[in-house]
Amino acid sequence: MSLAEIRLDDKYRLATGHLYLTGTQALTRLPMLQKQRDAAHGLNTACFISGYRGSPLGNLDKSLWDAKQYLKENHIHFQPGVNEELAATSVWGSQQTSLFPGARYDGVFAMWYGKGPGVDRCGDVFKHGNSAGVSEHGGVLLLAGDDHGCKSSSIANQSEHAFIAASIPVLNPANVQEILDYGIIGWELSRYSGCWVALKTIAENVDSSAVVDVDPLRMQVKIPEDFQLPEDGVYIRWPDPPLAQEARLNTYKIYAARAFALANNLNQIKLDSPNPRLGIITTGKSYLDVRQALDDLGLDEALCAQVGLRVLKVGMSWPLEPVSVHEFAEGLDEILVVEEKRSIIEDQLTGQLYNWPVGKRPVVVGEFDEAGHSLLPNLSELTPAMIARAIAKRLAPIYSSASIDERLAFLAAKEASLAAPKHTTVRTPHFCSGCPHNTSTKLPEGSRAQGGIGCHYMTQWMDRNTDTFTQMGGEGATWIGQAPFTDTPHIFQNLGDGTYFHSGQLALRASVAAGVNITYKILYNDAVAMTGGQPIDGELRVDQLSQQVYAEGVKRIALVTDEPEKYPTRTTFAPIVTFHHRRDLDAVQRELREFQGCSVIIYDQTCATEKRRRRKRGKLVDPQKRAFINSAVCEGCGDCSVKSNCLSVLPLETELGRKREIDQNSCNKDFSCVEGFCPSFVTVHGGSLRKPTAVGLGALFIALPEPRQPALDRPWNILLPGVGGSGVTTVGALLGMAAHIEGKGCSVLDQAGLAQKFGPVITHIRVAAKQDDIFAVRIAAGETDLLLGCDLVVSASEEALAKLNDKIAHAVVNSHEAATAEFTRNPDAQVPGAAMREALIEAVGASKTHFVDASRLATRLLGDSIATNLFMLGFAYQKGLVPVSAEAINKAIELNGVAVQLNQQAFLWGRRAAHDAVAVERLAKPEVIEAPHCQTLEDIIADRVVRLTAYQNAAYAERYREQVARVQQVDNSADQALSKAVARYYFKLLAYKDEYEVARLYSDGSFIRQLEAQFSGDYRLEFHLAPSWLSKPDASTGEPRKRQFGAWMLKAFGVLAKFKFLRGTPLDLFGYSAERRLELQLIDDYEQNLDYLLKELNADNYRTALALAELPEQIRGYGHVKERSLAKVREQSAQLKARMVVSQIAAVQLFEPAA
Repeated sequence: MSLAEIRLDDKYRLATGHLYLTGTQALTRLPMLQKQRDAAHGLNTACFISGYRGSPLGNLDKSLWDAKQYLKENHIHFQPGVNEELAATSVWGSQQTSLFPGARYDGVFAMWYGKGPGVDRCGDVFKHGNSAGVSEHGGVLLLAGDDHGCKSSSIANQSEHAFIAASIPVLNPANVQEILDYGIIGWELSRYSGCWVALKTIAENVDSSAVVDVDPLRMQVKIPEDFQLPEDGVYIRWPDPPLAQEARLNTYKIYAARAFALANNLNQIKLDSPNPRLGIITTGKSYLDVRQALDDLGLDEALCAQVGLRVLKVGMSWPLEPVSVHEFAEGLDEILVVEEKRSIIEDQLTGQLYNWPVGKRPVVVGEFDEAGHSLLPNLSELTPAMIARAIAKRLAPIYSSASIDERLAFLAAKEASLAAPKHTTVRTPHFCSGCPHNTSTKLPEGSRAQGGIGCHYMTQWMDRNTDTFTQMGGEGATWIGQAPFTDTPHIFQNLGDGTYFHSGQLALRASVAAGVNITYKILYNDAVAMTGGQPIDGELRVDQLSQQVYAEGVKRIALVTDEPEKYPTRTTFAPIVTFHHRRDLDAVQRELREFQGCSVIIYDQTCATEKRRRRKRGKLVDPQKRAFINSAVCEGCGDCSVKSNCLSVLPLETELGRKREIDQNSCNKDFSCVEGFCPSFVTVHGGSLRKPTAVGLGALFIALPEPRQPALDRPWNILLPGVGGSGVTTVGALLGMAAHIEGKGCSVLDQAGLAQKFGPVITHIRVAAKQDDIFAVRIAAGETDLLLGCDLVVSASEEALAKLNDKIAHAVVNSHEAATAEFTRNPDAQVPGAAMREALIEAVGASKTHFVDASRLATRLLGDSIATNLFMLGFAYQKGLVPVSAEAINKAIELNGVAVQLNQQAFLWGRRAAHDAVAVERLAKPEVIEAPHCQTLEDIIADRVVRLTAYQNAAYAERYREQVARVQQVDNSADQALSKAVARYYFKLLAYKDEYEVARLYSDGSFIRQLEAQFSGDYRLEFHLAPSWLSKPDASTGEPRKRQFGAWMLKAFGVLAKFKFLRGTPLDLFGYSAERRLELQLIDDYEQNLDYLLKELNADNYRTALALAELPEQIRGYGHVKERSLAKVREQSAQLKARMVVSQIAAVQLFEPAA
């Protein structure tokens, strides 16, 4: 097959053609098309764009910046707004250009963009601006980004009602093509009617991609011939009294919009019948869902005509053009209105049909049926499945079929299976590794805080005593209404610098004016992090920020930062600012919560993801320093996760239980994990990270046979679940581009926004023989052909499982069990992999489900885990489950221009693994094979005896062996669970990590080997320790503070380890500390528990005895961390002992399993 010659910049470079565009790129191209149309018609126009970002329009500003050269060539001026309201006001100003001398253009057409809540914010300016109108050759298009399902918002939003309140016509595009078409219509409508015009955007048309026809003159606009405009026109003027504006708007402009809609056929009958009985009226995304629902019910165009179905697609949902609607309604018995959220069309339709004679007037149903029962609810989003049920119900009196019954039965069965989930683990969005929010949102004990908008919003589900939030810019003002009526003396309020700059400064001013006791924690992270790291829309330095809040009347300002040394001169700061290292945050907060009035903490630390980007581009120094955990010393207590809240601290399963390790690839070098109270942390200065050996790069492999590709007699649906930020959307983009290169139709829908933050991302990819074969961009229930599961947890989520039908689905799933954010709070959190695999096999069928340990194989073969997703794609391709050629995929990788060789190799190795798994596994086998974990009791005892001999001596090991043997004699259980538990946990107590043992575990050679496996070059070490005899307690928490020790400590450890023979003798100076005495006491207590347990043991209380023997599993950590865990264990121990003598009824569950 010959592939089309395509360049990435075609989307803006080519004047016309079939181009592969995302909705965001289409919006970027749109003003260029309008400028080119104007030029073709002899008009010299310019364009002004302003707005404020927010999903689904979160990346429009970045897209516009990327295209700045093309914007400049087309006289398009882009000025991001400080907030939505001021952006809309500047758009109003663009229409006034022609009112005054000096205008350089015939007119300025304008585009405003904002999220649904941003539309609400602009009510005042929209009403004023629309009343005033537009210039003759200008026009205003308002892009409203709605989030019906509240996927990435603090409230579900629907903008139409706000626009109706301002008398602004609303266009509702269904897909990317219609974004271009309706965008042009919008400006032309605005120029004709004098109205500002809204264009509704949602994830389905903005976060999706498709092949579209781009041509400035594609839309042939007709001017209505049967509508009389006023003699003085409908355009903006000055002076212009308010009542004259009202008369012009209500008498002419709205009706002009309706006339324009009729002349340009904006409402179109898409399916018809010679004997129509049931009509469906719908708009935008819901139209595509209706077509998908009809397809799913087996109702094609011919069958719809036979049954008596007529479908009207409404282009302008308000005001509803009546003539086309009347023609549609003629002869129908019933009309089903299908629209998402609160009714827009249904209310207008019933009004327009009200005066029809009763015998002629069709019944109208939508949100409710004629009996008042719910039919299509106005909650969240509608799906093709919900619509299919409603259509089947309304058709039932006149038509039914086997395919309808089959579809309804499948939906009922799928609902029943999802109602009984096999697991409850979910992947929740979380702060990025090294994110400043991880530290800045911490609170002192006894305080509470309120959440903020953006990344701060996530704090609400992170056990940080942070509850409730406000709209953007209202932060802290809710406290003004609470403070007079509560005994709570003070709260903290989180506020990002982006939100502060947008409008939050006014809320702070209100708190100062009200005199309430509140501390604003303003996070200065130098980026608008939630929407992709854009800069703030203006200048805001930290010193300026301090001066601003000081000028507002704030009487106490503390600046907290990870690098206080970056402010050598402090003369430009407000005079009352005090400077602190972030480790003093707790003390600073304790001080400020006692302060009377409004105080401010400015927490200054750059966004971690932005730091990573700047380091890659050479704009920020990358510190030659990395954190490393000595897993032998680590106790798995999780204090490092508590201190850092960081997802780069991962679980490491070892023979001695779960430990921790740092994921060096994702680590953003924040180093707050090092504050975890544990001597296992080392920082490595200098040197470099040793890349894993890419064993696959030089390997020879036989030529691969080309698989047979799926036929495209219908669209082929690929569902791609993964983790936000791990490159899932890249795979979708590559497949979409590959299909385009081959001249096929395709759509790709990414769920971006909040899910980007390590949350669940599901990309919907549909490939068809031609673009017109694709209706809905979201894959319908049970319609997935290939589940390409880049993450096991998201693949087994309810949303993904709902898309699977064992009759057609295949699955290729990465079996790697990546920890969820729950692990930062619960050190025992497990990913229930077995239950997830079972759920997938049940939904797809065992023979069609392939689990591949792609993370391990890709890292081993190619030296980088980032290759995982393309490895998965290669595997699925070779199995014949991807309907585009390898040549096109490789070409798309080339066009993308990022890590081309690595990605092409990853795709190739995935293919090889699918073709010959045994050969690939043989090659990927590690050189040094780790000893398997002990399975039998004998293995455990032999392993621990060796360890205890090294820990102390043979006599100490013998003491261990004798105790275990006592239990073994009375343990009659077939699996010897009790004996194994004692063998593991008695050892754990005996081998307590005192100073001698920590020294031995650093100096016995294994630590150096671990280091050398990860680092190369010339590096030095720094140890982070808190020896009890040297550490000073923290003034506010009372906990010992860690100190840094140089590389000389390694030699000191070697010397100290030799004195282990002093352990337990009068000469053991360390043995006199409270912690060491406690550890000896724990051994004694456990031995006494064993005596008690052996005396009372019987078949009825065996499980209780087992739980008692396993209790030391929960005694973890060092110092105060260990003491905290011990308090819970003692409580449980007492309960279990009491239960030993009570006949056992149920299995003992000591603690809740992780969600």
